[in-house]
Amino acid sequence: MKRALNLLLGLAVFGPLLLFTASSSKVYGAAADETIVSRTAEINGVKLHYITAGHGAPLILLHGYAETSLMWKPIIPVLAERFTVIAPDLPGIGDSDIPAHGLDMKSAAIRIHDLAKSLGVQKAEVVGHDIGLMVAYAYAAQFPTEVTKLVLMDAFLPGVEGWEAVYNNPDIWHFRFNGPTPEALVQGRERTYFEYFWNDFAADKTHSIPEADRKAYTAAYARPGRMHAGWAYFVSFQQAAKDFAQLSQTKLHMPVLTIGGEKSLGEALGQQTKLVATDVTVVVLKDTGHWVLEERPKETTEALQKFL
Repeated sequence: MKRALNLLLGLAVFGPLLLFTASSSKVYGAAADETIVSRTAEINGVKLHYITAGHGAPLILLHGYAETSLMWKPIIPVLAERFTVIAPDLPGIGDSDIPAHGLDMKSAAIRIHDLAKSLGVQKAEVVGHDIGLMVAYAYAAQFPTEVTKLVLMDAFLPGVEGWEAVYNNPDIWHFRFNGPTPEALVQGRERTYFEYFWNDFAADKTHSIPEADRKAYTAAYARPGRMHAGWAYFVSFQQAAKDFAQLSQTKLHMPVLTIGGEKSLGEALGQQTKLVATDVTVVVLKDTGHWVLEERPKETTEALQKFL
């Protein structure tokens, strides 16, 4: 139990846990394909793919590792009733190009910001999950006057007090599992590798990431160069720690919401965020792990709607 808890506390890609059943997926995702448009934009020579829907104030949704923008589809129709939702694939992931350089949190944030500007976005509310929250924080910290609200969902902030205990946890092997040999080992076995996250870190592996999404994510990361690009974000943690230590010298003043899973990081992200922002609301979802949206779609969506 202790080892499992340590793993959960350290995971930047924690396992999906309890309540995202087939029926809840159907309820939240039934209209998704009818309302969501897939588009691409070339930003400084790099093609970025994004999905979008709705009308209203801009809302940027940033996915995490072992996922793509697909993760947001179940709730986009709900959010699109009030917002113009923009959910990009992070650079190097999904259908976005793999840039020659800049696969790190700060650079990714700049690319996403440039995408937003190309779409005419002056100010936006920004939501990020997992490594997506790190990109979201980097976005808000670099462009604070252009972010009206910020939501950080279940991971941690490199470079902010408390992060090293997570990063240096000896049980967290995947943070440093990268390079030619690991790539060779995983090639053709991407599904097996991802099952480690989806199953081993789920309270109930039968109520984890839906099978259709598992297939889609596996296919996305099995494409040439994609696993390498995804791992590059892990490799960039040390750089992110330096960047965030500098950026956090100026606190964020926009309202910030953190959402954590009780059986994952709990309040830890909220406590970290209070060190870098002045107006923080902390939500902890009971009996929930890292994949808060998949596990608790109703509660997560309600928390977002109430805050945004």
